[in-house]
Amino acid sequence: MNYIQQFVFGIYPYIALGIFLLGSLIRYDREQYTWKSDSSQLLHRGSLRLGNILFHVGIIGLFFGHMAGLLTPVWVWDTLGVSHGAKQMVAMVAGGVMGALCLTGILILLVRRFSNARLLAVTTFKDKIVVLWILATLLLGLSSIYVSASHTDGHMMVLLMSWAQHVVTFRGDAAQFIADAPMIFKLHLFMGMSLFAIFPFTRLVHVWSGFGAIGYLGRTYQLVRAR
Repeated sequence: MNYIQQFVFGIYPYIALGIFLLGSLIRYDREQYTWKSDSSQLLHRGSLRLGNILFHVGIIGLFFGHMAGLLTPVWVWDTLGVSHGAKQMVAMVAGGVMGALCLTGILILLVRRFSNARLLAVTTFKDKIVVLWILATLLLGLSSIYVSASHTDGHMMVLLMSWAQHVVTFRGDAAQFIADAPMIFKLHLFMGMSLFAIFPFTRLVHVWSGFGAIGYLGRTYQLVRAR
């Protein structure tokens, strides 16, 4: 089990990240016509707007919340006078709210897609895999809140932060920090890392375009001659 632990939480993060970055680059270079979100609005509007807004607000909040929560050094929180227990409570509440929004949105979108024959006909196997993968990862994350509520001292939170920060700083001892973590945390981490691995092969690549659109705000003026 020690070898499996080291591979999954010490080596696999870099494999997933490599596939995520290199795969996205190759996809953009070779298959630009597939680089899209494959909107189904023209086929059936239904509850698309509500589900879409809830899902995206929730998942964007979760993404940046995880980034800030896991990658902000512990000493920063200590300097600000935020106790480990208080930080854990903030993470539980914020994660619960964003997770609930995301879950509500994805369930609305799932019902919409799988209850309409036209939408189901154009739904690919990869579409089904990615949405169910996100759903499973989300449910594991929400379930971990219940586990976290049984120990609110923030110790587990610090261990998860230490793991993430050791991974991003290429230190080989990252896996040891979560060796004794509850299985639900480990499953959530594995599913989350694997989401990055399948990212380049699905419609999720349109997320890159969303970040790229920020550069559009600083574009130069376009001069148009009058007739």
